[in-house]
Amino acid sequence: MSTVTFGVVPGYGEKLHAALGYSGAVRVDDRVEISGQAGVDDDLNIPDSLEDEIIRAFDNVERALNTVGATWKDVIHVNSYHKVGPGEDVISDDVNSVMAEQFRRRLGGRSPIWTETGVTVLGLATMRIEIRVTAIAGSGN
Repeated sequence: MSTVTFGVVPGYGEKLHAALGYSGAVRVDDRVEISGQAGVDDDLNIPDSLEDEIIRAFDNVERALNTVGATWKDVIHVNSYHKVGPGEDVISDDVNSVMAEQFRRRLGGRSPIWTETGVTVLGLATMRIEIRVTAIAGSGN
């Protein structure tokens, strides 16, 4: 029988759990899935700078992983969702540059698979990025 553990991130995760009834992470044995993480602070504010929003989303992925005993170094799959405006048909090189730098900084040499998707809307009106990952807890040690 599998062991299932749900995690709720302190701060913004607790607010979303109370308002919408979902957890930020789930661990089934050693497999970890997290819900999409935005670049918000604990009061659900989004930075003006897109780079800061991306970095905060990466921080929030780490926070969600930590609630169920995993880290970025355990990540095997990344999905990133990027808000694109009308007439935009590509995610910018500037965004990709920030994403790649965060991968290098956080993954300790691991190269997970990555699916990058442009979308027209995200969970909050001013969000421009959301990141969700799959991890195998303890595999990055």
